[in-house]
Amino acid sequence: MAEEKEVLILAIESSCDETAAAVVANGRRVLSNVISSQIALHTVFGGVVPEIASRKHIEAIDQVIDEALAESKKTLEEIDAIAVTYGPGLVGALLVGLAEAKALAYAAKKPLVGVHHIEGHICANYLENDFKPPYVALVVSGGHSHILYVKDYHTYEILGRTRDDAAGEAYDKVARAIGMGYPGGPKIDRAAKEGNAEAIAFPRVYLEEDTYDFSFSGLKSAVLNYLNKEQMQGHEICEVDVAASFQAAVVEVLVAKTIRAAKEKGVQAVAMAGGVSSNSALRQAMQKACEENGFHLQVPNPIFCTDNAAMIGAAGYYEYCAGRRDGLDLNANPNLQLGEK
Repeated sequence: MAEEKEVLILAIESSCDETAAAVVANGRRVLSNVISSQIALHTVFGGVVPEIASRKHIEAIDQVIDEALAESKKTLEEIDAIAVTYGPGLVGALLVGLAEAKALAYAAKKPLVGVHHIEGHICANYLENDFKPPYVALVVSGGHSHILYVKDYHTYEILGRTRDDAAGEAYDKVARAIGMGYPGGPKIDRAAKEGNAEAIAFPRVYLEEDTYDFSFSGLKSAVLNYLNKEQMQGHEICEVDVAASFQAAVVEVLVAKTIRAAKEKGVQAVAMAGGVSSNSALRQAMQKACEENGFHLQVPNPIFCTDNAAMIGAAGYYEYCAGRRDGLDLNANPNLQLGEK
């Protein structure tokens, strides 16, 4: 019996402030994963400046793709399809990656496959292992907080989502308020290890009893109000205690709702995805909860949690195998919803 042909996907990701390209084989094996980060540039401004991000993507994208192909030891001619993030994200940033992908697809006569950014984060769980659906996934990043039931490789049921600030967005705002700067997630995670998570009783917002939705705006406001009150009263603020107490409130709600969803759906596995899933406190708490409730926990390698192109290559592979092909009229959609084509 002839060996099944390896399907090679060249993937491009430029939805925010990372210019990334990767070559992925069969949705699982990462042959290359090149990321050009702009974090140092945007740190000066306390967050991502869309116009600067777009300009830097234009400067970096050709080199990043060349490096990804060279590192994979594959040529463009050997690639089976080109996958690219087309939403959601910053529209100017998305357009850079999309225009590059279209040009390559046209010039090399390769199929073009548009990928949803969040689907990419979910599919990061398939890289370098044999994990597969069905399972419940918690997607937490700077712009997104979702709980999903993943029925199949590209079939999702959204169980809950944030009604206001995403978890990562709350981390960034709280970090800025206590003087830690941008990006907030890693800095609060590090600071929290030195603080007392029970020092300040910040609220746990569960909303209605039967909902899987999140709300982190009230928690963020509670932190800001606490800081203002302490400053007005002339008290010294212990930043590490604030960080630890805030993080404990976020993690408790994320874990509780995810475990409840997994029980309701009757799955055997839970997965996490998105930049915040690399948070050490969240990983530890979710692992403990999964062990107590008999669930297998799957979390990507930290390099595949933040924005990268390997995850787009994994998602692109399953979309490609399902028959998805996009035309050169594919447009960037900054507000693209999961499940929308």
